[in-house]
Amino acid sequence: MTQPARVLGPVPSPASARAVMERLATQLGRAVQGKPEEVRRVVTCVVAGGHLLLEDMPGVGKTTLAEALARACALSFSRIQFTADLLPADILGAQVFHAQTATFSFRPGPLFRQLVLADELNRAPPRTQSALLEGMAQGQVSLDGQTHALPSPFTVVATQNPVDFSGTYPLPDSQLDRFLVRLSLGHPAPDVEARLLTTRGAASPLPSVEAVTGPEELASLRDFAQDVKLDAAVADYVVRLARATREHGDLERGASTRAVLALGSAARAQALWEGRDFVTPGDVRAMLVPCWAHRVLLRSAVQGVSARDEAAHLVEEIARKVAAPR
Repeated sequence: MTQPARVLGPVPSPASARAVMERLATQLGRAVQGKPEEVRRVVTCVVAGGHLLLEDMPGVGKTTLAEALARACALSFSRIQFTADLLPADILGAQVFHAQTATFSFRPGPLFRQLVLADELNRAPPRTQSALLEGMAQGQVSLDGQTHALPSPFTVVATQNPVDFSGTYPLPDSQLDRFLVRLSLGHPAPDVEARLLTTRGAASPLPSVEAVTGPEELASLRDFAQDVKLDAAVADYVVRLARATREHGDLERGASTRAVLALGSAARAQALWEGRDFVTPGDVRAMLVPCWAHRVLLRSAVQGVSARDEAAHLVEEIARKVAAPR
């Protein structure tokens, strides 16, 4: 699916960057109502150039959110339903033989879109998950000795059910680390559900979502976000947070160097919400749990919702004990 892109100029200032992000959040809010903070984090993740993991029960709007994001950004879109029999070639594509010319040509798979929804990613076997991993990490895929670049900007929104693990292949740590942010939408508040019943019913909200930016402006916005200043004091704060996770007795593994860099990118994008061109400790705190809770490993063997909540609790606890620069 490709939406018509608006003709928009570059992003020259923090204020104009914020304006683009607010427009995106407004459009996503039309599709997923009653979740303004979660929507802002989705926009922050995309502006930071990261991939998004949505963990939630079925029927809370994960797929709708991904499709709305593609529409609002005017990105080409594909949805891949991950199942136990899905093969790498089903997502990457394959070499096709042409009998008339006795030659092969590459036929791209559904991964060759600017925004890919990897639905129920943990239902696919590790080999297929790994095929997705290279694309997420390097923006390219290798097939039959040839390298094929993915379209730019390239973003993966993956979903998984945090409760039903029967017949699934839990994502390995290396793959979890590829996601900049992990979020849960959760059920909307009762008044929001009642409003949906009376105003929308079973109708899809997607037709109401408009394209408010395009691939070129999004790429420019990402470049601009990477230039947001992060001074030495804030960098030291992030490193001290990481060391605290590595030394915590309840964690078998703390934040990696990749996690440190990811938090820096997310904090830079978060700063743009305030129209600033510099990162504050508050920006770091705002993105700490979404960026790190899925990257740390508990010593206990709990899984699913309990592990997610416990990891978030520990990261929050660590953040309260590590002094922020003034």
